[in-house]
Amino acid sequence: MYIPSHIAKTYSEAGAAKTKFSAMKTFVLAVFAGMFIAIGAFGSQVALVDAGGESFSRFISAFVFPIGLFLVVMTGAELFTGNNLMVISVLDKKITVKAMLKNWVIAYLGNFVGSIFVAVLVTYGHAYSLFGGKLAQTAVTVAQNKVSLSFSDALFKGILCNMLVCIAVLVSLSAEEVAGKILGLYLPILMFVLSGFEHSVANMFFIPAGFFVSGEYNIGADSLTWSGFLLHNLIPVTIGNMIGGACIVGLGYGFLYLNHGKEKQ
Repeated sequence: MYIPSHIAKTYSEAGAAKTKFSAMKTFVLAVFAGMFIAIGAFGSQVALVDAGGESFSRFISAFVFPIGLFLVVMTGAELFTGNNLMVISVLDKKITVKAMLKNWVIAYLGNFVGSIFVAVLVTYGHAYSLFGGKLAQTAVTVAQNKVSLSFSDALFKGILCNMLVCIAVLVSLSAEEVAGKILGLYLPILMFVLSGFEHSVANMFFIPAGFFVSGEYNIGADSLTWSGFLLHNLIPVTIGNMIGGACIVGLGYGFLYLNHGKEKQ
């Protein structure tokens, strides 16, 4: 297992490598990341239906969701929330702030496209027909709950979420074997889903899917509006994710562990 200082240096190099990609390659990798997170999110909704009591169903849903991040990490896809850790590369003087922000913008847009793409496929491919329509109702309910959050609730839950996501990415770098990487990223992601924290890229799937399902299955959802999606969820959650991932974990981890060697323990 690698020690924290080695992990910080490893990520610093990885973050620098991300800026070497062309804009198109970064965008395509980001589309894939959005698709993977959306697939994990859809699977978590399937698991949520008829799984038993509320606590147990939440646990099963949280157990399935991390598959999306596993696919992102293992395939080298570009995920905006994980890439908030590129602050470490900036602190290590491997990249400029401008290069980091360029990556974030492209990754964010690509993630949105990938998430919407999967939302369209599962809705109009009628994957939500499972469980006699209960899954469709779940999708709409989830979306309504997310756009009903206050700005501060969405912000704070976004902070907590990406603290765990970025810790998951870093912990996965502590292992050399795939099994260790899976376990390292799995537990923090399970915790954020179980706790109901807010992930901007996952919400790029959850909320549009709720819109699409509402129309396709004739499920009333008056509280679902695109302005509500942006103002009550996506904007505050994105800001929160950046605070949690870049400002707290990225800056904190970089400050503590850069320039301390590459020892193994």
